[in-house]
Amino acid sequence: MHCGWFFIYIRKIWRKFFLLCIRNKLFQPAINSQALNLKGKNILIGVTGSIASYKSALLVRLLIKAGATVQVVMTQAATEFITPLTLSVLSKNPVYTTFTSGQDEWNNHVDLALAADAIIIAPATAKTLAKCAIGNCDDLLTAVYLSARCPIFFAPAMDLDMFHHPSTTRNIASLQSFGNFFIQPEYGELASGLTGDGRMAEPETIVSRLKDHFARQPLAFTKRVLVTAGPTVESLDPVRFISNHSSGKMGYAIAAAFAAAGAQVTLVSGPTSIKSVPPSIRRIQVGTAQQMLDATTAHFNEQDVVIFAAAVADYTPKFVADQKIKKQGSEMALELIKTADIAGTLGQQKRDGQLLIGFALETENEVAHALEKLNRKNLDYIILNSLNDAGAGFAHDTNKITVIDRKGNKRLFELKSKEEVAQDILEIVIDQWKKV
Repeated sequence: MHCGWFFIYIRKIWRKFFLLCIRNKLFQPAINSQALNLKGKNILIGVTGSIASYKSALLVRLLIKAGATVQVVMTQAATEFITPLTLSVLSKNPVYTTFTSGQDEWNNHVDLALAADAIIIAPATAKTLAKCAIGNCDDLLTAVYLSARCPIFFAPAMDLDMFHHPSTTRNIASLQSFGNFFIQPEYGELASGLTGDGRMAEPETIVSRLKDHFARQPLAFTKRVLVTAGPTVESLDPVRFISNHSSGKMGYAIAAAFAAAGAQVTLVSGPTSIKSVPPSIRRIQVGTAQQMLDATTAHFNEQDVVIFAAAVADYTPKFVADQKIKKQGSEMALELIKTADIAGTLGQQKRDGQLLIGFALETENEVAHALEKLNRKNLDYIILNSLNDAGAGFAHDTNKITVIDRKGNKRLFELKSKEEVAQDILEIVIDQWKKV
């Protein structure tokens, strides 16, 4: 009996001590710093007409729970799937669908855009992607998009064939070239009954991606950066040429990432289907390997970082015909000569303080070949990707890389979108400059 009273007394003393410590902040529970990344952030969510619109309610709820202020803008089609009232109650803010509310109240798209720290368009339908890609500003949401200066994230949602249609992939590539971010749709059963890519990423995934974005280093990378991108083309005659399958997507994503981080970016690009780049990027268009070497050399000395992401032809025809070569016989002998090694040539001219990064696309003995290139070309880092990895290499929207430094240290990354890979490369460079 006495023992029972003793333990009750001890428990009361401990409780008083605990409360005293809390009041005087003598100790506090550990706080996950990432959980604070959205606290106080103004997040604008654009909701478009998709069956996945129901997920927007949970997305709003999660962002509010993370401490963000949420503003919702809906397309008229979206209101057929989820009501503005639902999202208004969850966000604790009015939801806007049109340019005007009532007779005299103007919903200013510029104010909405400039107030946002980030914009998430989720779900992003094929129609909305197309409108944003070409600047078709016929509703409040697209007007907000065109007025925005903050990071913009698209979370596509559509059926399998729509997502993989060349029109959609082209529009996504255009939007990425503008510096926008994409959150890949997930694989699973779709509303049509088909199974495949097209399900909007889960709200938890979107929030995690947003937290990761704000957890990154402050965008104050005020360095001069030159990026080469795309293929080169080596003419045989006025009609034919030798080239490769490079789309330029990786190089353009790198240029956009560094530009968004505040760098002065020069992009030397071979022929690609990517038409637009962020306005802050100085793009120099070239065709041949020699033209790329000349353009890169002309700007090399003034750069702090040079990233050789282009797929430069190793050989070029020794003779270029003035007229179209006519088909004769069953065989044709083509005499080729070696092109200049751009990274190798400029690597020998590297000055103190410059950071040079190359790419190595390999099919066998990947690491050994990449290390040999790094040392031979006098690079600081080489980024290895293998054609043996599904989803990596030319033409894909994704890439899987291994980053190797001069000491042979390797950092392996999982398969990611090329924009995410570009962010990883940006962080590696920023970390390297902190050591200087």
